[in-house]
Amino acid sequence: MLSNNKRLSTLVFLFICNTPLVFAETLQEAWKQAIENNHRIKSAKAATNASRQQLFSAQGQRLPELNIGGGYTQLSATPEVTTDVDGQAAQFPTGQDSSGKAEAIVTLPVYTGGRISHDIGAAEASLRAAQSSEAASVQDIKMQVAQAFIKVLRAESAVHVAQSHVDSLAAHEQDVKNLHAQGMVARNDLLSAQVELANARQHAVLASNQLDVARSFYNQLLNRPLSQSVVLVQVQPDVPKGKLVVLSQQALQQRPELVTLTRQIESLQQQAKGIHSGLLPQLAINGGYQYQENRYQVHEGMWMVNVGMQWKLFYGSTRHKSDAIVAQAEAIREQREDLRTRIAL
Repeated sequence: MLSNNKRLSTLVFLFICNTPLVFAETLQEAWKQAIENNHRIKSAKAATNASRQQLFSAQGQRLPELNIGGGYTQLSATPEVTTDVDGQAAQFPTGQDSSGKAEAIVTLPVYTGGRISHDIGAAEASLRAAQSSEAASVQDIKMQVAQAFIKVLRAESAVHVAQSHVDSLAAHEQDVKNLHAQGMVARNDLLSAQVELANARQHAVLASNQLDVARSFYNQLLNRPLSQSVVLVQVQPDVPKGKLVVLSQQALQQRPELVTLTRQIESLQQQAKGIHSGLLPQLAINGGYQYQENRYQVHEGMWMVNVGMQWKLFYGSTRHKSDAIVAQAEAIREQREDLRTRIAL
C-alpha cells in the first residue's frame, strides 16, 4: 500500500510539472506584449532608425572628405618631345612608358549656399515624422489589441449564454419527451422542442467558432501561435472626463498622425530649398599629397592645396524639381486638413 501511494504521488507530481500553468492576462500585459512583438511596430521602429541614419548622413556632409586613389599605367611608347639643338633635331623623353601614381586628397566644403543646412533640416524633419509615425503605430496597435481583447470577452459571454440556452432547451426537450411517452402531449410538441434544441446547439457551435476566431486574431496581434490558450481578465474602461470641445482640441494637438504629416511637409519644404541652394556658388578647399612615378621629373611627390568653385548658372530641371516637391508638400497639407476634420468628427 505504501509503495502504491508513493507511485501515485510521483505520477501526480509529474502531471503537475508537465501541465502548463495558464494565468489570466490583463489588458496592460497584452499591450506590453504587442509593443514588444508586433511586426507593424517593429517595422515602424526600423523606419525610425533608417531616418536617424539619414540624418547622420546629412550631417556628415559638413565633415572633411578623404579620398585615396592610385593606379598603374603602361604606355605603348615612351613619352618624348622633339626640339632643335644647334640646328640638329633631338628627342628627349619626358616620362616613363610605365609608371604608378597615388594620391590622398582631403576636401572640405566652405560655402554651399545653405544646401547642406537644408539637407540636414529635411532629415531632421523626416526623423521627427518617423518618430511620430511610430507613436501612431503603437497607439493604433494598442487600440486593435483593446478591441480584440473586448471581442474575446464578449465572445466568451456569448458562448456561455448559448450553452446555457442549450442546457435549458435540452431539459425542456427531455420533459416533453417524458410527457409524450405518457401520452400527455402530441408528437408535434416533441418535434418542436427537438427543433428548438437543434437550433440552439447550432448557435452554440457558431458562438464557439466565433470565440476561436476572436482568440486567434488576438494572438496574431501579439505575434503568438494562433492556437495558444487565451484567458483574459475582465475590464471596465474608464469614461473620458471633460467637455467635447476640450477633448477635440486635445486630440487635434496631440494626435501623432497630424504631427507626422506636419513634419513631412516641413521636410519637403527643406528639400525644395536645398535644391534651390544648389544653384548658388559651391566653394570647397582641397588639399593633400600626390605622387607620380617619373624618373625624368625632379619632384615625383608633391603637396598641394587649392580652392575650387562650381556655379551652375543655368540648370533647366532645377525649378521643375523644386516645384514638384512643393506640390507634394501641398498634397500632404491637404491630407492633414482632411485628417483634422475626420478627427474632429
